[in-house]
Amino acid sequence: MGKIKSISWQARLRFLVLTFLGFAIAMMINFPFLALAQTTNSNTASNTIDQSTPTTQPTIRPSNGSELRGIWLTNVDSNVLFSAQSLERAIKRLKRLKFNTLYPTVWNGGYTLYPSKVAEKSFGIPVYPIPELQKRDMLAEAIKFGHEQDFAVIPWFEYGLMTEEGSELMQLHPEWITKRRDGSHVFLHGEKDQHRLAWLNPTHPEVQKLLTDLIVEVVTKYDVDGIQLDDHFGMPVELGYDDYTIALYKKSHFGRLPPEDFKDPEWMRWRAKTVTNLMRKIAKSVREIKPNCLISLSPNPKEFSYVKYLQDWYNWVYLGFIDELIVQVYRDDIDNFTRELSRPELQEIRQKIPVAIGILTGLRVQNVDMRQIKGQVRVARELTLDGFSFFFYETLGNRDASFETLFFTPATRPDLRNIASN
Repeated sequence: MGKIKSISWQARLRFLVLTFLGFAIAMMINFPFLALAQTTNSNTASNTIDQSTPTTQPTIRPSNGSELRGIWLTNVDSNVLFSAQSLERAIKRLKRLKFNTLYPTVWNGGYTLYPSKVAEKSFGIPVYPIPELQKRDMLAEAIKFGHEQDFAVIPWFEYGLMTEEGSELMQLHPEWITKRRDGSHVFLHGEKDQHRLAWLNPTHPEVQKLLTDLIVEVVTKYDVDGIQLDDHFGMPVELGYDDYTIALYKKSHFGRLPPEDFKDPEWMRWRAKTVTNLMRKIAKSVREIKPNCLISLSPNPKEFSYVKYLQDWYNWVYLGFIDELIVQVYRDDIDNFTRELSRPELQEIRQKIPVAIGILTGLRVQNVDMRQIKGQVRVARELTLDGFSFFFYETLGNRDASFETLFFTPATRPDLRNIASN
């Protein structure tokens, strides 16, 4: 009898494995990645740098019953932030769907989306100049409604060191903008190249002061649970040839000019260090004011972040600057998605801080199939990562019944205490 039972169990196992493989193949659905707020171009995705899969997997820490279930609330292609009524309705809906974390944008296009004395003093505009944000405090509303529903509310400084070219910030302070070697500075984004973007210079002390003061303002003025930076808190690798940065480089290199090759390893390290120094300043300032304020980062995968945006977030974790990591893994291919989640640095870092995954749920120009979303959530859970955040609210669409199947019961957010208790 024991022998017969063993054979039957093996047959059932083979059947389940074959079923899973067939389902995974069915989910490989292609769609373009054109999101302005995140780097999703499949031609430059980080998996083109190194697609190797680790041969051995480290021991995976138990999830301890917690799961980050976040969602980004943006003002691009979305109306959710444009009235108190729509914001309150959305948060009640997300509570019903058993989310637990809100990331509302508060810095977009070179403007704040809350009334800011820092912004008004710096470039004369206290809040994003659109009618829907005047005579109200969107962030105060998000915190009030969110906390009433037991959400963690973590304001998202979406644009980081980026600004729209025509913003008052750039018009008033053109010397804050960093440049390519040929003197150009504009980056075109959007399906019709309708967005003309520029990057603030992280080496410039007044840029450092602006970013630090904006974050300190939010942490001081509002009852936030944390703040979040993302992939835009860095600098495209071809930049750094503005007069201020060149003079600073020459001062520390015996008068030598920066290399003409923007991919020169030493030149990359030097510029990456300036971004790291700004991150150090922000982390120190936040913790001096509110020691328990969580500092969240939502970057691209490790290698891509460094070689494209000089963002050395792997070292930031070990320097103690980050309390939560949400890596954007916007992939339509389930194998590439799984490969990114299996990278050894993620399993290594999650022994120190919670590590979750950013999952794309759609764009204005393209829907993402629900089968793909469910498949990616399943992979994140199978690798026992700490959860996920969806980009972005408006693309949940009319799919509440489908999203409800992802979250059968409420879950607490993972934090450092969860990790320490394992």
